Amino acid sequence: MTPHLRDQRSDARGQGMASASVEPAARREVGSQRSEVSDQQSAFGNQTPSSVLRPPSIRVALLTGGGDKPYALGMAAALTSAGIHVDFVGSDDLSVPELLANPRLNFLNLRGDQREDASTKAKVLRVLKYYARLIGYAAKAKPRLFHILWNNKFQLFDCTLLMLYYKLLSKRVVFTAHNVNAGKRDRNDSWLNRISLKVQYSLCDHVFVHTDGMKSEMTSEFRIPESKVSVIPFGINNTVPSTSLSSAEAKRQLGTSGGDKALLFFGNIAPYKGLEYLISAFAELLNKDRSYRLIIVGKPKGSEGYWKQIHQGIARSGIRDRVIERIEYIPDEETELFFKAADVLILPYTRVFQSGVLFLGYSFGLPAIASDVGTLKKEIIEGETGFVFKPQDSSDLASKIDKYFRSELFRNLEARRAEIKAYANDRYSWHKVAAVTTSIYSRLLSSDR
Repeated sequence: MTPHLRDQRSDARGQGMASASVEPAARREVGSQRSEVSDQQSAFGNQTPSSVLRPPSIRVALLTGGGDKPYALGMAAALTSAGIHVDFVGSDDLSVPELLANPRLNFLNLRGDQREDASTKAKVLRVLKYYARLIGYAAKAKPRLFHILWNNKFQLFDCTLLMLYYKLLSKRVVFTAHNVNAGKRDRNDSWLNRISLKVQYSLCDHVFVHTDGMKSEMTSEFRIPESKVSVIPFGINNTVPSTSLSSAEAKRQLGTSGGDKALLFFGNIAPYKGLEYLISAFAELLNKDRSYRLIIVGKPKGSEGYWKQIHQGIARSGIRDRVIERIEYIPDEETELFFKAADVLILPYTRVFQSGVLFLGYSFGLPAIASDVGTLKKEIIEGETGFVFKPQDSSDLASKIDKYFRSELFRNLEARRAEIKAYANDRYSWHKVAAVTTSIYSRLLSSDR
């Protein structure tokens, strides 16, 4: 392992949350709370879960929205390993052995089937049934604290009436805001969206975000007190299966040769992802070197008009024969094929605070080249886990891709994959997420006594 990466791992272990400001355990003044949580995190990282002192009777309801399997499973495992008892509100997609066999977890399949190929009528009926079940569950639920990981299908209802209902039931509510205002990011924001988010954040007893920038937006644009917002790491994705499949075999299965320089774009296809800049950079690279291959994997999000423009751009550029496309949702069991066949992950985003795809790539030890937006620059160690380029600048992206394939990082890729995985598991540990989260649970629940 390189000294720089080793130092970063050491910092991550010693500090708990290298880029996070966190809120404290119960009954402390704000001024003295941060050091207490920091101490808790360090202790948590060096002790077994049973050795961390906390009230043994904490029970929470984890409302998952029925999706984001990696985050929901990671959070559930972290909380239960810390001694928390969890009512897990999920779906067929989340009904997996690691949850069903967990003795501290009560799995409640309130959402059921969420197949995309269902008719519109069937989708409406199943959403209405889910809300009816959720409302009924909340009325009788034993947990005094509800932790919302994602809102459901009807954002306006979830942010306002459903939140008011939880509060009328005297529930403590915490919320993980993976996006402070997704409408603003996706350029479809509205006054109604902002008002509904303001209502939800104001009714929450506490909000978790993943970056300092998100916390600043929460406090400045929605006037939420800093004391109600905590920054936690985006827990590493360790739920996607990783078998003994080798990179060479993955390349063979995907149809790339050993001499190809394989670039991967993975995840939802939407305008803020900046895929058009990658297409332009890729065309520029191919003018000099035909060994490059681009792998595009994901499903269009929202209107498919953006993807149609991208697809037409690929055809016009004359690069079609060097592009592999899988324009569909990829199940977990197929994900490793793409991350093991690729030589580098490309994140050409135009607007984002943080990216779960980056951490998914790190879980496979795959270096990344990302645009300098949000906190992506802070998450990449230049030359050790990847490179950073200027946002919306295809020429700079092409230059950084060329630099990567001439770097020691690429030349020693197989050895460096293991180092990147170890670094990511340290820095984005679910134990660190649980340490901060459970301290907030304890504070909120103890104040009710």
